Amino acid sequence: MQSTLNLRRRFLRAGGCLLSVAMLPQVLFAQSAKLKIGFIGAGRIGGGLARLWGAAGYPVMLSARELGPVQELAAQIGPNAKVGTPGEAAAFGDVVVVTVPYSALPQVGHDYASELKGKIVLDTCNPNVQRDGPMTQEALQKGTGVMDPIYLPGTRLVRAFSTVGAALLVPLAQRKEGRTGVPLASDDKEALKIAAQLVRDAGFDPVIVGGLSTAQSFDSGHGIHGTMTASEVRAALAIK
Repeated sequence: MQSTLNLRRRFLRAGGCLLSVAMLPQVLFAQSAKLKIGFIGAGRIGGGLARLWGAAGYPVMLSARELGPVQELAAQIGPNAKVGTPGEAAAFGDVVVVTVPYSALPQVGHDYASELKGKIVLDTCNPNVQRDGPMTQEALQKGTGVMDPIYLPGTRLVRAFSTVGAALLVPLAQRKEGRTGVPLASDDKEALKIAAQLVRDAGFDPVIVGGLSTAQSFDSGHGIHGTMTASEVRAALAIK
């Protein structure tokens, strides 16, 4: 009887080990899986970032109200890219990049509130008086980091990629030395960590500036631009 019990115990232990080994690839896959990134806006900034993250292995979804124009871009990016409506991209992404004319932010926040709720949102949008009209005045006076949460409520907002010109985005990401510094601001520490890793994987160096209110220090017109290295950005913003 005792020998039978011992045999059963050895069998169960062996079975448990086999099960653990069988599950190991699934565990490793879960740990190494890339975050999905949705794009609301597929212009030069959105398209450029999608190219960079798609090449780095991230699943990306580009969006537009008319899908035809972005189909070609997705095909160029390759198998990691797909297209959808803005609502589908917002639902798809673990991280959502909002890269639209600044005047469109209130509408984006309204139309896709449920899809964006609780998600990390990288906001690249800069106010431009000539393009966006009077609604930019408050953002220019108070700072985008103060105003943007009003337009995108309920999100884990990070100001990011607002200082790199669209035409230079992909070329700068290919610099092997003196990588461009990308300032980041957010009130969410975990969102900042994820955004910083995305910045690195795109080919840039993250510069953590502080909470959302500090985004004003690198808003348009404050002298921070895309050709500056991370150390130059830190020096300009007096960040130790």
